Amino acid sequence: MSFLATGRGRLLRELSGRRAPRPQRQGVHAAFFRRYSGHHLSLDGVEDAAEQAVEPPPPVSLAKSLASLAEESAEAVQRQRKPLTRMERKRLAELRIKKRVKAQYLNGKFYDLMGKVVANAETLEDAYDIVRLNSNADLACAKDDVCFVTLAEQLRSGEFDVRANAFSVVTKRRGEGCLVLPRLNLKVVQEAIRAVLEVVYRPQFSKISHGCRSGRGYHSALRFISDEIGVPDWCFTVPLHKEVDSNVNTKLIYLIQEKIEDTQLVAFMQKMFDAKVINLVFGGYPKGHGLPQEGVLAPILMNIYLDSFDHEVFRICLKHEGLGSEAKHVSEDHGSNLRRWFRSQLKGKDENSEDQTDCQTKIKLYACRYMDEIFVAVSGSRDVAEDMKSEIVAYLRKSLYLEVDDRLRLMPVKRNMQGLQFCGVFVRVETKENAKLKAVHKLKEKISLFASQKQEIWDAMNLRVGKKWLAYGLRRIKESEIKPLGLSTPLLDHIAKFRKEGMKTDHWFKTLLKVWMQDVNAKNELNEDVLLSKYIAEPALAQDLRDAFYNFQKQAEDYISSETAATEALLSNLKRVESISTCTDGGIIKIHAPLSYIQKCLHRYGLINVEGFPRHVSALALQDDELIVSWFAGIIHRWIRWFSEVDNFKELQLMFVECVRKSCIRTLSAKYRMYEKLTEKRFELDDHGIPMVEDFEATIKPLESSYSFASTDEALMYGISSSGLFVLTLSRVRVPTRQFNCFVMGCQSASPSMYVLHVKEKQRFPGWRTGFSSSIHGSLDGRRIGLCTQHVKDLYLGHISLQSVDFGSLVR
Repeated sequence: MSFLATGRGRLLRELSGRRAPRPQRQGVHAAFFRRYSGHHLSLDGVEDAAEQAVEPPPPVSLAKSLASLAEESAEAVQRQRKPLTRMERKRLAELRIKKRVKAQYLNGKFYDLMGKVVANAETLEDAYDIVRLNSNADLACAKDDVCFVTLAEQLRSGEFDVRANAFSVVTKRRGEGCLVLPRLNLKVVQEAIRAVLEVVYRPQFSKISHGCRSGRGYHSALRFISDEIGVPDWCFTVPLHKEVDSNVNTKLIYLIQEKIEDTQLVAFMQKMFDAKVINLVFGGYPKGHGLPQEGVLAPILMNIYLDSFDHEVFRICLKHEGLGSEAKHVSEDHGSNLRRWFRSQLKGKDENSEDQTDCQTKIKLYACRYMDEIFVAVSGSRDVAEDMKSEIVAYLRKSLYLEVDDRLRLMPVKRNMQGLQFCGVFVRVETKENAKLKAVHKLKEKISLFASQKQEIWDAMNLRVGKKWLAYGLRRIKESEIKPLGLSTPLLDHIAKFRKEGMKTDHWFKTLLKVWMQDVNAKNELNEDVLLSKYIAEPALAQDLRDAFYNFQKQAEDYISSETAATEALLSNLKRVESISTCTDGGIIKIHAPLSYIQKCLHRYGLINVEGFPRHVSALALQDDELIVSWFAGIIHRWIRWFSEVDNFKELQLMFVECVRKSCIRTLSAKYRMYEKLTEKRFELDDHGIPMVEDFEATIKPLESSYSFASTDEALMYGISSSGLFVLTLSRVRVPTRQFNCFVMGCQSASPSMYVLHVKEKQRFPGWRTGFSSSIHGSLDGRRIGLCTQHVKDLYLGHISLQSVDFGSLVR
């Protein structure tokens, strides 16, 4: 408020015609030194200069005073503003590029984008800032030795060599080919081209497309399926698999030339395709989020190529929904006037003479595309759904030259209990539960819970008695070895028969347990607790006590079964109505995370054993404590980003705690050889995003808010690992002979050591082909990279990805 008070006082002084003495003296000295600084003056000259400086300056107008007040206010607001986030800095850089692109628009096309926009030093510098922001590097730190003026001149003259600015990673295994990755200069050029293409094509993309777009993304696709489709009759996904060949390349260039008139840009794109530095694959890699095999141009080029498919879906939708099918029953909803007019024009009938009773069985087509994954839902007969499927497959094969799996089949939504795989989740229909039915189930659950609690108490008390019996037996056996006691009982004499000469006490007792287990026939029991409770303590209890407990359990079970049968009989009519209803009130679409597959991934990562119990990860034992915790926290962060809106997220929370958290504790305990409780108290995992069950919501709430903000612009988030279960580990390798800088693009920090990359999931076609960025090119497994400590942590947490790593730095 000080600048407001100063400005207000100065304004009042100007209005009253008075001047403050202190600002006047400052003005005298300033005017004097500005006029005569650097000159040798005599005493008379100094006096004359002082007299001239004392002369009052001309009066300042009210407008200038108000303008200066506004400038001071803006400067104070700028000082008080919070520093910009990484996403906001990216948006500002893209806005500057957008202004240059808009200036090249004329008569429906964009002209000379390569020479005027991409080959511009300011554009390349903005693209370099975006690359550094993707690498989570501070823009105020030292920059790479990149001359943007020279790079722009090379692009304009056509002297930029694409192959010289790319790095080939040779695969050790046979049949996996060679991976070509861009170096820093080419990465900057690709980022500039991506920003230009986003400005050109973003407005024309349809609402079907959800992949890597501003305001749309993975979560918007799932919300569209669960909230807007309702419950259709048929659904299917379109599995694509195709590498870019000459046909796809020619088609893509043709689609680009429809909006852009620039032979230089087209020629440069062709050079990148020829050098195989654009690894565009349809269906081969599951989206490639955060993976280097699909570069920054893959999302925008895939959206441009499949945009024609989105418009073809609208054409198929208008064709079938417009024609409809002649129904025999009257419906209250007759559709819109525009739809009736369109239907009458297609059928060659008069609009007023059209039968208004043909909308009982409505035909609706819904489609949702996330990158190269396509989800289609149809409401209508099976024949109509088959026709739509055939038209979609035919267009993809004939017009877009893509390969579609022949095993594509229609799936009935209401009879498919397992669900349909899409974007790494299950899409299934669940019946809405009636309020009365829910109340009955709630009562049954209470009784069942009460009975189970009594059973747990019964088992716990029996186990306690059994343990006391076992302790008594061990004590008596020990006492029998002490000869001075002279103890002799029939039981001890019987036990002594099984003891051979020279047999130690522990071996003797194990032999007795084996004989006893054979007697009671208890080999198939779950554990020792069941043996002590069921075969030792319970038979020793009073018969009337056992009869009373089991009578109570039988009555509770009979009540639950009788109420279930009565409820089904009373509500059979309601269920029959719900099952035959075609409206959306009979069910609801639910999105579920594949818990069984996630458990398999945990076993593959080494967090759990075959039985599903948490274990320590031996590959992390030699790393720093902060990096170990970051590796486990990165798994949870990725899961929260990807599965934050699924309907079975509560079950996923238990998996976070039971598997990931306990595995982290056991890894740290194995490293320091200390008890798990002491490890949990020492490291305070809640502060690192690895919460307990009771603190889960409070811990991940700030994480979810930041992820929801970041996911609003997936076009800028591509290259940052924001999806899937992609996990890797790094093994430290000391290299004392040569000093390296960090391999992350835009980072000039020294790398204290080299790391060997170990990819946990590197198969090309995993069991779950969709949704997870779990496919890493085989040539990267075992590759050595140099990283600073901060970027090792960022890579584990998912703040950066392998796309930010320059794998060619080692051979320079």
